[in-house]
Amino acid sequence: MDPFLTLLHSFSSSLSDAELCSLKFLCREKIGKRKLESVRSGGELFSILLEQQLIASHEVSFLEGLLGSIKREDLVSQLKQFVEEGEVNAPDDQPDVHEKPFEVICENVGRDWKILMRKLGFSEVKMDRVVAANPFNLREQLAQSLREWQKWKGRDAKVTDLIKALRGCNMNLVADRVEQ
Repeated sequence: MDPFLTLLHSFSSSLSDAELCSLKFLCREKIGKRKLESVRSGGELFSILLEQQLIASHEVSFLEGLLGSIKREDLVSQLKQFVEEGEVNAPDDQPDVHEKPFEVICENVGRDWKILMRKLGFSEVKMDRVVAANPFNLREQLAQSLREWQKWKGRDAKVTDLIKALRGCNMNLVADRVEQ
């Protein structure tokens, strides 16, 4: 599955009706009136933008401008993070140092993921945003939360902190797997 399409789908599901109306208004110069009138979801709008090559996995500036115009800085930051992680412009497939631990954690931590994120100092508000963006995908909620935590901590995001938090939540088996 195309990671860029997955990201667009995630954006689509988190847009309110008012935000969709605003996006449609902002696209009036690029998309014909008749086409815009038929758009009922963010996914439909993104499909048109993809067809007209206004957005693409290697060209996200137009989308970034649209999202910024409707004051959805959370989505702009997800888009920027997506680009930075090399999903969009991957000149070489250098794995992120956190990629493997995140993968192990996502595979082994289930419904208790919020306990882990609280232990890492992640705010309830941020967790609520992640849940709202991915309402039916527990694994994606955890993955997004870990990415947000990593972005928030920056260079201070250490695997040792993850292991310490896992052990603090009595998730010793997962901590052992991350250490391996």
